[in-house]
Amino acid sequence: MIEGFTALYIFMLSAFTGYEVISRVPVILHTPLMSGSNFIHGIVLVGAMVAMGHAETGLETMIGFVGVMLAAGNAVGGYVATVRMLEMFQPKKKEG
Repeated sequence: MIEGFTALYIFMLSAFTGYEVISRVPVILHTPLMSGSNFIHGIVLVGAMVAMGHAETGLETMIGFVGVMLAAGNAVGGYVATVRMLEMFQPKKKEG
């Protein structure tokens, strides 16, 4: 298991790298990128469920439950945002 400062260092490095990568994505690629990130969010959800399944104490179970809820909300929110963005590209229906 990763201890203290090493885990913090990896977290900070991954957060900085993620921010730099996402901030440089052109607008035209944003919708396909969202679809790909939704796939990754699904994997994060499965990982959170596996981690919660291996919890031994009440605190670990509670942290796992919060992780599952946040991962599920992230995945669902990503799909909702993708659907709304794709609706912007649908042709308008003519009334009459």
